[in-house]
Amino acid sequence: MKRFTKATRILSVAALTVMGAGLAACGGSGGGGDGGSGSATTAKGPIKIWYSNNEFEVKWGKAMVESWNSAHPDQKIDAQEIPAGKSSEEVIGAAITAGNAPCLVFNTAPVAVPQFQKQGGLVALDEFPDGLQYIKDRTGDLADQYKSADGKMYQLPWKSNPVVLFYNKDIFAKAGLDPENPKLGTHQELLDTARTLVSSGAASNAMWPSPASDFFQSWFDFYSFYAANSDGTPLVKDGKATFDSEEGKQVATMFETLYKENLASKEVYQGDSFAEGKAAMSMAGPWAIAAYKDKVNWGAVPVPAAAAKADTSTFSDAKNVAMYSACENQGTAWEVMKFATSQEQDGKLLTDTGQMPMRKDLPTVYADYFAKNPAYTQFAAQAARTVEVPNVSNSVEVWQTFRTAYAKAVIFGNESIDTSFKAAADKINQLVAQK
Repeated sequence: MKRFTKATRILSVAALTVMGAGLAACGGSGGGGDGGSGSATTAKGPIKIWYSNNEFEVKWGKAMVESWNSAHPDQKIDAQEIPAGKSSEEVIGAAITAGNAPCLVFNTAPVAVPQFQKQGGLVALDEFPDGLQYIKDRTGDLADQYKSADGKMYQLPWKSNPVVLFYNKDIFAKAGLDPENPKLGTHQELLDTARTLVSSGAASNAMWPSPASDFFQSWFDFYSFYAANSDGTPLVKDGKATFDSEEGKQVATMFETLYKENLASKEVYQGDSFAEGKAAMSMAGPWAIAAYKDKVNWGAVPVPAAAAKADTSTFSDAKNVAMYSACENQGTAWEVMKFATSQEQDGKLLTDTGQMPMRKDLPTVYADYFAKNPAYTQFAAQAARTVEVPNVSNSVEVWQTFRTAYAKAVIFGNESIDTSFKAAADKINQLVAQK
């Protein structure tokens, strides 16, 4: 999946539904395929990998493969971009069903991992003697968010795009606001700023988060703000929905106000409303620095909470690396995973893409890079305070249930937040309990 425009962040609900429909055909109900066979996890030889099809990651991927292949002529990587499809998740799911998935995919969406695992399509990285220790040493405590319900790791946390609040400095100045010191530290400040932006005529919309019903849209409005307001609480924790709470309702009420006062549009915008000057603020990660270059005179602040906080959490917008059970030479695949996520390769990924490797002490490990590229510094600091989508059963349906309830109450005002959130939480609890 491409990363560097809003449109290309999108996952296809229909595609993931189709992917899930292939579960029965695979005959697998557990996660690891033949990952525990012993011989597969030690076998060495050529492997196939897929990586993302955006130009920045293609550049990194080709160089990484060339570096590995020159040093391992008997264990060469055959690499390609993820084949075209409605979404990379659909393509991967179909490959699992067909039994011809590559050994590694450097673009595995965490929300799809429970479904891939249920298909029997993934190898538990715990099967490798140094698997868990390597992940822990590289990623730190953030790695715990990526464990599956059975306690195993089926994905290696790789890179994140921590979401922050971007704002257009020129529009702020036009509205009489200080573009170098915007008042965006709390929900109330954001609302007051939004009112000034629109009432002054500087912007027709203060924000324009997508009102579409796709399950993933909540990651870029509610969820990022909920992470900030709840000190990093995921949507589901310990098998129970968490958002039907004071912290969740504070976020919902703030967005409800934006829509009620026509500070945010209820229409779907075909394009990038922020890049095109149709909205004064936008939620995005460091990918946006390259996307908005020479288009927007932007600034960025951490996602605000209801009350001012020194440091807030946000949504990670991560992509990870997973090993697929059709792989015969899993010993080589594991060594490639480690090579591709080494400190050297992570540094090259950071340089080539501007995305944040999921590595503890990121700002100090790559201090030289951030000194030369100060625009990325705040994202490096924010990367240590990110929240992932919960790794739970029926993960896509969980998010679709939430999105439907949120849209009904918050965006379109057809039901109260209390009623809608309570019903959604009850349904999500049932979904998570299912195996």
